[in-house]
Amino acid sequence: MIVAQGLVTDGFGVHVAALGGCAALAGEFRAANVSVTHLDRRWLQDPVLCVRLKRLVARLRPDVIHCWGDLSAMYGRFVSRFRRAPRIVVGQYDIDPWKANWRWTLERRLARQGERLVVDSRVVRDWCVEHGMDADAITIIRPGVPPAPKSDMSRDELLRELRLPAKAKLIGVIGRLVPEKRVKDLIWAADLLRVLHDNLRLLVIGDGPLRSQLEQYARLASDLDHIQFLGERADVWRIMPHLDVLWNASENRRHSIAVLEAMAAGVPVIASDTPFNREFVVENETGYMIRLNTRAGRAERARHTDHILTDREIASRIGAASHQRIAKHFSAQRMVQDYVAAYADA
Repeated sequence: MIVAQGLVTDGFGVHVAALGGCAALAGEFRAANVSVTHLDRRWLQDPVLCVRLKRLVARLRPDVIHCWGDLSAMYGRFVSRFRRAPRIVVGQYDIDPWKANWRWTLERRLARQGERLVVDSRVVRDWCVEHGMDADAITIIRPGVPPAPKSDMSRDELLRELRLPAKAKLIGVIGRLVPEKRVKDLIWAADLLRVLHDNLRLLVIGDGPLRSQLEQYARLASDLDHIQFLGERADVWRIMPHLDVLWNASENRRHSIAVLEAMAAGVPVIASDTPFNREFVVENETGYMIRLNTRAGRAERARHTDHILTDREIASRIGAASHQRIAKHFSAQRMVQDYVAAYADA
């Protein structure tokens, strides 16, 4: 969405061809003057979708087709062989350890001369090269986020809305509630930290298949006064600036946009020590990195959080350094410019 908006602002015509399941974003795209066509994919390999996509490309005659993800790339590469097609730019933005060998073989065979493969990290680049993709055709474009908007409510108003104590310390957890996010570890760490900060509140923002299980776990490990499950929120931007710290415990097969957005808002981040997070968080400067799945790691998380909650100088220093790092290296404007350059190169 950020890239599409930036391209429109720069005078590009953008059309989104949705394979399926983008109804929630369709309104946002149209509000940004981005046309949307729903292709309604029925199964993994859908020949009817190929025909629809071929007709759409013939009608629009775009200069570049940007395929976001390996599934759309499979269709985009296939259709591009039926005509003198536009240039293909393929985006690979995560690591999928379960991708079958036949998928890699198909992608390598469908890849065209001059095609650009765009990845958003060195981790994904190395993974693609390891599976036989041409290293010279890969461009790294780091993710970016727009400047953090100011909340339209004060901290006191937020606390009243969430029915929290006036002096509550707020720790945020943002993301889909699935096993690889390791939210159980964070519930355990929050209960440990309650010994030092009884006014601590863990706000879990997001939904997913593990929500009921995690709520039950929270009741057993702590209580639902100290841990609140807020579900999906379209107004995270209102809450984010008021967090004292953002926690991330994900195993990370892709970048965490929540980490980027927290840093942009000047919120200290305590994240899992993974290759993806290391590209954002500078240890002891813009946040802290925690070892995954260890008792010592949970204790480290509690200790670092205690320092942030009790020493405002440390919190301010980390928050300011985080904000500056995002503005300098991970801005949305820089990301859009890099995509424009990648399209020109294609």
